[in-house]
Amino acid sequence: MGRIALGLSYDGQGWQGWQTQPGGRTLQDTLESALRRFLAAPAVATICAGRTDAGVHALQQVVHLDTQAVRRDESWVRGLNALLPGTLAVQWACAVPDDFHARFDARARTYFYVLRSAPVRSPILQGRVGWVHERLDDAAMRAAAAVLVGEHDFSAFRSSECQAASPVRTLQALEIHRTGDFLIFEFRANAFLHHMVRNLMGVLVMVGRGRRPPGWAAELLRDRDRRRAAPTFMADGLYLAHADYPDADLPQRTPREALRHHLGGLSPGL
Repeated sequence: MGRIALGLSYDGQGWQGWQTQPGGRTLQDTLESALRRFLAAPAVATICAGRTDAGVHALQQVVHLDTQAVRRDESWVRGLNALLPGTLAVQWACAVPDDFHARFDARARTYFYVLRSAPVRSPILQGRVGWVHERLDDAAMRAAAAVLVGEHDFSAFRSSECQAASPVRTLQALEIHRTGDFLIFEFRANAFLHHMVRNLMGVLVMVGRGRRPPGWAAELLRDRDRRRAAPTFMADGLYLAHADYPDADLPQRTPREALRHHLGGLSPGL
């Protein structure tokens, strides 16, 4: 048996998230079905870097699988993509050591949230970009973001369905970039709780709208009460951009390169 890593990108609209579900339309089920056909195997199991929710996209999702098949890297890409729907595509494939693990070997993960701030929504960008009709206060959001960076108990930012053993996470970076009507929020952490990025976005947008001061973020961290925080923000503009594997040589783009490669057409500044 050999171990293969695949790099995937997908549009999360219309999918019920990554993780397999009985009778569900999930990305994992669809990929594994294509793998069974491609490999002529009765069963193929995959492990991913991060299990995305319904409506969440991926620029660079990494999965691994074990197989006895021997294929060229380009054959994996072309063969699988011929069997996959248009909203899910393999970007690259490569052999990895037998002890490589797509989930446990990832030392950090980067997500982008792409938000459009404009008076009128764009039907062309529906589902691919978040939207608010107000002009947001970038400086206030950056002040709140600075408070959130570091190792904290993120209980106020986790879903009630979160199954993580501990709410403590290290948010290594939270940067906010503006290009025209678009705001790009970049989140990097050792790991994320269920709905953590969308709940952070809810707080940042509320601060940006002027409905709460930047110091509210510190209060939420201190109180650890999800009920006092902002509602979970829409999934539309959320993208899994990168998983860091310092001990593996994978043909990945940097997070910013992946963003430009897939979404650069939205705005030249991306």
